Amino acid sequence: MSASDFRQIAIGRETGKPERLFRAAVSAFCALPRPSRREIAQLEDLTLPLFDKVSVEARRFVAAALSESEYAPFGLVRKLCDEPVDIAAPLLVRSPVLSDVTLIALIGRHGLPHARAIARRPNLHKTIADLIRVLERPRLVYPEVGRQQETAANALQAAEAIAAPVMSNGPVPGELAENVRRKLRAMMTPATPRQAMPDEERAPAYDRLKTTALTGNDSFFQTALADALEIDLLAARSITEKSGYSQLIDALKALDLAEEQAFLLAAAILPGQFAHAESVRLFLERYRALHRDVALDRVRDWKAASVGARIRSNAERLQTRVKSSTPMGDRLKAS
Repeated sequence: MSASDFRQIAIGRETGKPERLFRAAVSAFCALPRPSRREIAQLEDLTLPLFDKVSVEARRFVAAALSESEYAPFGLVRKLCDEPVDIAAPLLVRSPVLSDVTLIALIGRHGLPHARAIARRPNLHKTIADLIRVLERPRLVYPEVGRQQETAANALQAAEAIAAPVMSNGPVPGELAENVRRKLRAMMTPATPRQAMPDEERAPAYDRLKTTALTGNDSFFQTALADALEIDLLAARSITEKSGYSQLIDALKALDLAEEQAFLLAAAILPGQFAHAESVRLFLERYRALHRDVALDRVRDWKAASVGARIRSNAERLQTRVKSSTPMGDRLKAS
């Protein structure tokens, strides 16, 4: 399929059973050499509502198709990774979309089956490999008990340093592994005080965003968003002027807003995106699926891009100033 085929599917010109649409959309997406952010968001918007209506075979096909794509929509990948390991394995083993943080979250949530698949990833982070060994064979990692406990403690300490994952559900044998599991729960619960933004910090940011959003003046909201995220105004303007709301979801999740608060702001800023109940449901589903640490990473990317743009701008101005101050004779000699 060509890029135009994918765009036709994404905007609803092609109809059919959910199974056919689900497969066709992903096949067309994988044929795009370098999909745009809009096309990535379109694929996610199209496939997530169909996810529960398609067969296990269709999910397995999509997981394999997206397993090596660096552009695969993160929300769809995360949903596939939460499936049983016989579906999720290609993504767990190969997907470049899955960060170390996400891998530890998946181990915490799904236990050994997912951990074993993750252990097959090339260039796996040593911390994650150590953690999987502790979970896999808690009493046989090392013959000496002291060294075994030291290795487990080191793995946990390093894991805590690189991850902020989610709650573990699957049983793990052995007392040491159960301790690992309890500690993973403690450090992976999203609602813990160290991860959540304090109410006294969150409320003023939300109140100002709500007040400015309801004025109907986008510039006021963009200024408030830039202040809340500590990004520049150009980045905030770009977030709210996109054709979709993918970046706006990232911004609101980074502020740790409740889903009702996030939806109110999104509906006030982009009312055309929520013409029916299905679009509201999809927004809330995408917002819940997005991990806050991923959103914070994207905010850091915006900040880095802004700094880079300022450095380039300053360098260009300096170069222009130097050229204008250089005598004509010197410039001729240099040339």
